[in-house]
Amino acid sequence: MTVMALSQTGMMDAAVVTGAGEMKVDKFPLPEPASGQVRIQLEGCGVCASNLGPWAGPDWMTFPTEPGGLGHEGWGVIDAIGPDVMDLKVGDRVAALSYHAFASHDVADASMAVKLPKELDGMPFPGEPLGCAMNIFRRSEIKAGQTVAIIGIGFLGAMLTRLATSAGARVIAISRRPFSLDIASSMGAAETIPMDDHWQIIEKVRELTGGTFCDCVIEAVGKQWPLDLAAELTRERGRLVIAGYHQDGARQVNMQLWNWRGLDVINAHERDPAIYIQGIREAIDAVVSGRLDPRPLMTHTFPLSRLDDALNATRDRPDGFLKAMVVT
Repeated sequence: MTVMALSQTGMMDAAVVTGAGEMKVDKFPLPEPASGQVRIQLEGCGVCASNLGPWAGPDWMTFPTEPGGLGHEGWGVIDAIGPDVMDLKVGDRVAALSYHAFASHDVADASMAVKLPKELDGMPFPGEPLGCAMNIFRRSEIKAGQTVAIIGIGFLGAMLTRLATSAGARVIAISRRPFSLDIASSMGAAETIPMDDHWQIIEKVRELTGGTFCDCVIEAVGKQWPLDLAAELTRERGRLVIAGYHQDGARQVNMQLWNWRGLDVINAHERDPAIYIQGIREAIDAVVSGRLDPRPLMTHTFPLSRLDDALNATRDRPDGFLKAMVVT
């Protein structure tokens, strides 16, 4: 195997989840890229809400995790390449779809690494969630003049607020925390509503829309109540977009309401890696052009040794928290 720029030590740091709510950082042999792969010296990795299920230690989890496991929002600089890599080289800064990125290094298929332009030098760039936002926005088919409700203003909901307002839509942001609603306003939301009382929210949106409700509603929480609320706020023949990650079991839906209003229901999660890469490329274009600036949304930064604190903050969402980055 031909490998370039091998580490002098041959070792890397990687986090291992050892049990429910427990982790450690240890030394492991550096992975070597196979044919068609690159190795990335990671600058950082975002923490995703999907990490919280395994972090809680459900029955289906196996501990310890693989080194760096759960991390899938990494970016950094290529420090080694395997054979048959044509379009990337050592020294390229990339965002990648890799799956062991809570570490100092990870490997990825070259087709799953996207080169970052010079304009993004020094900027944290967790490609996976940024690409996810672009893919959800594309499938939402939001147009100028529409009224769009976004339920749940976390990192994803805030980015979608900016993208929708940039497209000329009127955004109604609905979220639990005052801090999140302030973020939504800064991202361009025309109206903000605290997510507290189900029926009061419905009546407020009815009032704001002259009784017609919203052309598009994006549910970005991943819980039963916001899903119920989203359907109530979608107008007849409107578009209900499910962007929340529903990872904790079955859901019930008010099929009578969905039928009666003739809703178009879109499950906006993607599983095709090529579509994820398309989203990352679109996110790069959006950030370079100034249409999207995710930096104010990356509110907390932790070293790899404090991955546990980053995961706990993602779970507990203290005041002022929106998104955690783990840096190496």
